Amino acid sequence: MSGFDEIVDRHNTSSYKWERYKDRDVISMWVADMDFQSPPAVRKMLREKIDYGVFGYTMTPHELNEVTVAMLEREYGWRAETEWLDWLPGVVPGLHTSCRTLTGDNDAVLTATPVFFRFFEAQTFANRQTVKVPLACDDKLHYTLDYDALEAAMTPEVKVFQLCNPHNPVGRCYRRDELERLAEICLRHDLYVVSDEIHCGLVLDEDRRHVPFASLSPEVAARTITLYSPSKTYNTPGLNCGFAVIPDPELHARFRRVMRGMIHGVNQMGYYAALAAYRDCGDWLRELKQYLRGNRDLLEKTVRGLGLSMPHVEATYLGWIDIRALGLEQPVTYFEEHGLGFNNGADFGQPGFVRINFACPRPQLRKALERFSAAVAAAGKR
Repeated sequence: MSGFDEIVDRHNTSSYKWERYKDRDVISMWVADMDFQSPPAVRKMLREKIDYGVFGYTMTPHELNEVTVAMLEREYGWRAETEWLDWLPGVVPGLHTSCRTLTGDNDAVLTATPVFFRFFEAQTFANRQTVKVPLACDDKLHYTLDYDALEAAMTPEVKVFQLCNPHNPVGRCYRRDELERLAEICLRHDLYVVSDEIHCGLVLDEDRRHVPFASLSPEVAARTITLYSPSKTYNTPGLNCGFAVIPDPELHARFRRVMRGMIHGVNQMGYYAALAAYRDCGDWLRELKQYLRGNRDLLEKTVRGLGLSMPHVEATYLGWIDIRALGLEQPVTYFEEHGLGFNNGADFGQPGFVRINFACPRPQLRKALERFSAAVAAAGKR
């Protein structure tokens, strides 16, 4: 399977993910990038551009727009238009631009927690109010949108709902009927939706299919900004390339006005990596998802065997582990002392959990889970 078992040593490479634990025996499983090499077709494309040797200012390659809208239709049944696209140096800049585009000084943004912590930063740096509504969760840790709570949170100040689908960190791939119910609420309350769909290429359950929120209806599309990037699926986050899909012309013009002078174009390598990813990497992606399913199943089995819980990961390569039973006051520090680097659930709005990135070679994951098992056992003896 395309070398996914091969361990790539990322120490001393200025890796954001691994540099935190430089000179420490800690397996880094926090930042959401993969410990696999990017697809061969992507690396081949980049080598060709390096050999060409001119790295001037770059416009969006025309073929990239065509390939991208073809990918959206092929994979998700969404017939987008090339003029709906705006290329960005990542999804996070898109979150910030969207927040400023859709809200004014006294407006509020609604989001369901736990959620990717950059959502909160977009609101904070724009000086907007944040309204947080917890996701509903049953005793089996199956998370769903709490529609009644969303309705109760509506005030005249709330102008935007931020959606994360597939969901980081709980791993949901929302069904069409779930999204349709959310869309009805948002339309009735005249809300815009910013939909972060960066993990859409990583749906692991074979009976699930990602549904772009904006594809639900023309009315929904007119009030939605959708954010994508090849970075998670094809492991290219360091190339800083993403895009927004904005069908409504007036909304798109507003978005571009906010971008102007604040956000500049994508670098040349990012553009061409995206082109190769969306055009040439279908077989590689199928093998990747099969490998990630094996990692996910191993993680879930191990967690259950330790008497802990985590939601089933329908999509993404992120596990959301409930460690409340361990009674840890400083969970990240505790696991670091046992050789593991995790994200703190409190940063996502839900203390008592840790997020683990299982997109790594299986031998590395097995070693990490051995350490996790030992850490859980030690916590029980305190």
